[in-house]
Amino acid sequence: MVTFLPSRPGRLADVPSFDRAIGGAESNVACALAAFGHRARWAGRVGADGFGDHLLERIAGYGVDVSSVRRDPDRPTGVYFRTAGERGTGAHEVAYYRAGSAASAMSARNMDLVAVRAGRVLHLSGITAALSDDCRELLRELLAPGPGRPLISFDVNHRPHLWRHADGGAILRELARAADIVFVGEDEAEHAWGITGGPEAIRAALPEPGLLVVKQGARGATAFGRGPYAGAVGSGAVGSGAVGSEVVNAGSADAGSVDAGSPSWSHHEPAPRTAVVATTGAGDAFAAGFLSGTLRGLPPRDRVRHGHLFAAAALTTPGDLAAPPSRDHADRLAALDDDAWGRLRLGPGWTQADRAPKEANIP
Repeated sequence: MVTFLPSRPGRLADVPSFDRAIGGAESNVACALAAFGHRARWAGRVGADGFGDHLLERIAGYGVDVSSVRRDPDRPTGVYFRTAGERGTGAHEVAYYRAGSAASAMSARNMDLVAVRAGRVLHLSGITAALSDDCRELLRELLAPGPGRPLISFDVNHRPHLWRHADGGAILRELARAADIVFVGEDEAEHAWGITGGPEAIRAALPEPGLLVVKQGARGATAFGRGPYAGAVGSGAVGSGAVGSEVVNAGSADAGSVDAGSPSWSHHEPAPRTAVVATTGAGDAFAAGFLSGTLRGLPPRDRVRHGHLFAAAALTTPGDLAAPPSRDHADRLAALDDDAWGRLRLGPGWTQADRAPKEANIP
């Protein structure tokens, strides 16, 4: 989608002007992965309008392949406006204009499924499922077992404002259970499924995915898995596909299947202390960082740490999308011992620091 960010805090009714930017869960993931050096494809649908032009130009500018994006001559590109307040508080307002958008018309009939499945990792979002019946059926088609099915990553991304379906929570749970890697926030699990009791309770409710990552806000994240810790999903390429905020195909390497009988493990990693400018887009950035670490075959600790570092890049900028730190920079920080990692402080501009100690305020 095209996003409009407020020029100052206040109610939507009071904000006098907005700055245009780009946004969308899957495209955010694709852009972050491409900026970090992976190959990414974004596939989806946008309108044959100026906003569609803007999205494609900006996303391609991050190095993302947009050749599989379709232009819809009859439906507009989706847009949304938001206030400067934090998501999840009464001060935060979001106005979506997506009904009848090009993205909402995505289906298994009008998408290039060969291109979408061409990557080694296919990243999907629950936002797509909220857009229309056709979008939901597209996700079910992509998640169905069969030859040529890539490793599938699914971010629950529960957005109550988008759902007009009474069974939204049940649909998200169905889709998550069919994926290989699942990202879900502790708060999302409570709102969508009524699950409380922490990450272990969420894992008990979602035992099927080979990898489950429960995001816990400032407290960090807990990853659950089966089988050996390592297991590169590949050595580099990632594909991604989506529209505005619709379908993403992130692809690069073969993770292989995980035997349901394999030993289980879990790993909690605290998040570094971060001076938050805005929270929008941080979840997408976390997914990109974790997927990057998975593609590179990093151990669970470093996968989660890369997720936190990508999220910190988004948290310290005002828009939905922020370029991650350089690969060398991220790797240096992820390799810190637990004590140094616990003392890390990240603020606006930290991704531009040449060396890790410049952004680490260690008392």
